[in-house]
Amino acid sequence: MTAPDTDALERFLARVATEVAQGAAHKLVLARYEGEEPELERLMGRPVVLRGQPHWSFVWRYRTRDITKNLPADEVAPALREWIAQGFRNAHLFTPTQEVQLAYSRKGKASLRTGRLHGAVAEALPPAGHNREKKRWVDPQRPFLVELGVMDAGHHLVPAMARKWKQINKFVEIFSHAFTDSPLAGRDGGEPVRVLDFGAGKGYLTFAVHDHLQQHLQRRADVVGVELRGDLVALCNGIVQRLGLDGLRFDEGDIARRAPQPIDVMIALHACDTATDLAIHQGVRGGASIILCSPCCHKQIRPQLLSPHPLRPILQHGVHLGQEAEMLTDGLRALLLEASGYDTQVFEFISLEHTNKNKMILAVKRTSPKPAGEVLEQIREIKRFYGIREQALETLLAADGTIPATC
Repeated sequence: MTAPDTDALERFLARVATEVAQGAAHKLVLARYEGEEPELERLMGRPVVLRGQPHWSFVWRYRTRDITKNLPADEVAPALREWIAQGFRNAHLFTPTQEVQLAYSRKGKASLRTGRLHGAVAEALPPAGHNREKKRWVDPQRPFLVELGVMDAGHHLVPAMARKWKQINKFVEIFSHAFTDSPLAGRDGGEPVRVLDFGAGKGYLTFAVHDHLQQHLQRRADVVGVELRGDLVALCNGIVQRLGLDGLRFDEGDIARRAPQPIDVMIALHACDTATDLAIHQGVRGGASIILCSPCCHKQIRPQLLSPHPLRPILQHGVHLGQEAEMLTDGLRALLLEASGYDTQVFEFISLEHTNKNKMILAVKRTSPKPAGEVLEQIREIKRFYGIREQALETLLAADGTIPATC
């Protein structure tokens, strides 16, 4: 139904204010831009929750870049009035069942139309009362996802990338919760959050963390992805340049050859064997508030295991010996991080259905220290029981005085 009238704008804004206040608005789109910015194409908004409060995240879509700004929910309608006045000729409000459209003719006459949503369009919107953002941590409209081949040009998921898309979202969810629990949450928002991602690969998670810091947490980001393969470094830096991303770069290099430096977040996914220990040590020495590791290839401890009498019949099987070595290696890493001033968790990162490298070690720095003596004694007992002579992370931490040697 179309209703031409001179009051169309006011009625549209009043409807927006009501639906946003009731939590029933799910999407806003401003289109047909005829203002003074020639590259601006459209403006899109969606509800988000920031620090427990309802907000709306708006994306200005330009031909070669995006700009994002978050507003408290009660400021949405006044902001729309200003943006429409700047040159948008169409405005769309989507609720679970309806689309409300404000349209201006070539002569400047406004009309208001309300229509029902049907079929796939209605199904694509979450039902009333459902907080979609709790399940989706990465906005599929973000340009870096197209550049990396996760989304196609229309921002639809590339079927072959479904597992990677789930992994990216899960990782950002873990990172976001860790950030909230860490000392970084209470730090001045103007101070950049320094992130090192060792073994960044094609940069899926590096780009996602940078985007989450800037677009969702509203923090300045200083993110560096470190990768051995020069072709991937060049690829990622090319995307950074094309999208004009500030505070993100990729360096060619090796964990072992990178000098320690102050950092806030250390990430190392699938670093092989003791490379994970080197990365954790870099994080501890750099004073990282958050350390995120997904270890790979647990080779150092396996040949040291003595197969104590009660376990000898079990560990005679190579597969069990490998699983035991993995459990011991990551268990000791978690305990060593506890002794170094962190609260640590070891958990399944993502289902084995999606990747067989599924274990995550998450360490968040404590705001106040607690005695490490009990943890160090637990480490000694474990090493004695299994006949473990050396573990790389312990050797590194003891060498720089972070912890005393346990034997």
